This record gives sequence, structure tokens and C-alpha cells, in this order.
Amino acid sequence: MRLIFLLFGMLILAGCEQFTDNQAKIVTPEEMQILLQNERVQLVDVRTPEEYNDGYIENAINIDYYSPTFVEDIEKLDKEQPILVYCKSGRRSAKCSKILEEAGFKKIYDLKGGFSTWKFKGFKIESK
Repeated sequence: MRLIFLLFGMLILAGCEQFTDNQAKIVTPEEMQILLQNERVQLVDVRTPEEYNDGYIENAINIDYYSPTFVEDIEKLDKEQPILVYCKSGRRSAKCSKILEEAGFKKIYDLKGGFSTWKFKGFKIESK
């Protein structure tokens, strides 16, 4: 019984996590789905245009992490509005999150496992 209360308490504390020092918060596909439904976020796909054209999350804008204008393109986004980034597996979006932190973005979300996990879990995708 004590274990159940301990686990319940840990879940409550985890749910109350706050943003500190502009640090990005890793979110699961399920959490991201809720964010997309309930919060006005800037959804950014940092994969290549070819990857994006093969399928993307609805309303995502494509800003290629490998583009020579990547930092300039990111800087054009609203730093006060929450931003949610994803790539194929989570590596590029993690690097992008660091750039966003350094640029002064206030609320940064990074999709755990990237587009691959989103697709694997059966969430809706768009294609061109």
C-alpha cells in the first residue's frame, strides 16, 4: 500500500514540473497530442524537406536543421509563444532545443523519440 502512495506522489510531482532557465521539456507523443489540442504552440519539424514530404504532423512548419539559414529561420519564431520541436528520432530536435534555449525561447517542448515514435504509436500524420 505504501508503494502505491509513493508512486502516486511521484506521478503528481512529475506532472507539476515547471520550466526552469528556459530548459526544454521532453514530452511523449501522448503529452504532445494534448499540448497540440489544448495549447497554442509553434510546431516545428526540423527534418530535411525530403523527410517532411514523406509525412509530417499536422500544422508543423519545416525548418531544416541542416540548412545554412537554420538559426536565422528559428530566430523568426515568437520567443514568447511555446514551441514544440521534433525530428526523426530525437537527436536533431535535442540539438535544436539547446539552440532555442540559447536564443531565449521561454517554453520549449521536445518530442521524445521523434516522428518515428509518433508514427509507430499510430498518431495522425499528413503527407504531401
